[in-house]
Amino acid sequence: MNITDLRSDTVTKPTPGMLQAMFAAQVGDDVYEEDPTINALEQKAAAMFGMEAGLFCPSGTMTNQIAIKAHTEPMTEVICDVTAHIYQYEGGGIMFNSGASVALVHGERGKMTPAQVEAHIRPDNIHYPPTRLVALENTCNKGGGAFYTLEEIAAISEVCKRQGIALHLDGARVFNALVASGEDAVAYGNYFDSISICLSKGLGAPVGSLLLGKKEFVKKSRRIRKVLGGGIRQGGYLAAAGIYALENNIERLAEDHRKAKEIESMLIQADYVEYVLPVQTNIVIFKLNDRYKDVDFVAALAENSIRASSFGPQMVRFVTHLDVSDDMLQHVLQVLHKLNKTHVAI
Repeated sequence: MNITDLRSDTVTKPTPGMLQAMFAAQVGDDVYEEDPTINALEQKAAAMFGMEAGLFCPSGTMTNQIAIKAHTEPMTEVICDVTAHIYQYEGGGIMFNSGASVALVHGERGKMTPAQVEAHIRPDNIHYPPTRLVALENTCNKGGGAFYTLEEIAAISEVCKRQGIALHLDGARVFNALVASGEDAVAYGNYFDSISICLSKGLGAPVGSLLLGKKEFVKKSRRIRKVLGGGIRQGGYLAAAGIYALENNIERLAEDHRKAKEIESMLIQADYVEYVLPVQTNIVIFKLNDRYKDVDFVAALAENSIRASSFGPQMVRFVTHLDVSDDMLQHVLQVLHKLNKTHVAI
């Protein structure tokens, strides 16, 4: 039986159309800014979000860390939610790369309010690191795919502008938020000083993220990318996959959201589930009751050719993506139903 891999939306393989685009790419040396396909991708992505320029990087961690370093100096501070990817899953990079402190906000499902952001801005006092950056995440990974609306983003942006603080978006799954909300990507350029978008989460590209911002910001970021070893020479083969993803794989994210909602409906009825975080996009996070330990539940799924992630004590995460077919979805629903009806000996 084929494996249904729900661990992440990063596990997808390039489609035949994407591979064809990659093999046909025109390439050059990107460190000299001479790779035409990378240049085209950077321009295309920047225009989509109403930004002036873009920078292609191997990963979203790199784009986030470059942005943080470009916006801050050592002994300054970044405000983010306690569950934020830049704090939880980037290896302590804020401290290591930028020498910056972090002010952690306990938001709701990864989302901070304007009042919370304002309350965490440091006063001008020698005892405190001055606040230089606020970072939002859209969608919120540990929040179960919850997302900020443009109205919410605008309100936080107003706080940052009034206080003279930069605003960065970790938009690893921003296209999921845009498809779910129906909002316009160009409007984001009005509110953020920098935006990171990922091509390998949900959109199906094998590698790559982009950092977007004003021309001077991207020029500074390019220098930081070089220091971090992010010059990728003939990277147009990868950039071609990114262009294909942006042109073909955004609107189809609605299918991933539909499949996640079907899984949510099944889990809500399951007698082994304590609760499910409300599903808004392609992430399903749920808490098991004492019938199963999370590691044993994941093992039971694996025995049925389904891969999932333990996501904390008694927490499990599923992520739908373009490599999860409708037949695979039905298999997942059947297995979840079976585990509901039969106590597996574990």
